Amino acid sequence: MQEQSTRPVASYATYAEAERAVDHLSDRGFPVEKVAIVGHDVHLVEQVVGRMDYGKAALQGAAAGAVPGALIGWIFGLLDWLDPVVAGLLLALYGLIFGAIVGALLGTLLYSLQGGRRDFASFSVMQPSRYEVVVEEDVADEAAHLIAGLREGASGGKAA
Repeated sequence: MQEQSTRPVASYATYAEAERAVDHLSDRGFPVEKVAIVGHDVHLVEQVVGRMDYGKAALQGAAAGAVPGALIGWIFGLLDWLDPVVAGLLLALYGLIFGAIVGALLGTLLYSLQGGRRDFASFSVMQPSRYEVVVEEDVADEAAHLIAGLREGASGGKAA
């Protein structure tokens, strides 16, 4: 099967606007399987959420270790043929506690090994500066016409 060429039919500053355009196409019966939303000019945004210290490093490590510990304990508990529910819950609890302790120790150790180079907590997101609605070439004119109707309706709704 040959890949279809695509054509941009609209460009938006936010993902919500592009999503609204695709929803508009869907509401009009347009074959949305021929549509894509493409983010352009992507940049990394790292949002700093606070200071990091030994206590926070231990807490983050404990949280990160507790969940896998509980899951591993629960899986091992299910291998008990006599009473898998009780064994699964009990081992999940033990795994949660053990995972939290090991995670807290590792979190503290890794924080101390950084030597003060990164004394803040943050999270990162990839953020495009604009979003294009692109459609396959064979239906691009129809999509452009329908999206133009959305824009006219939006500007008409604001003026009313």
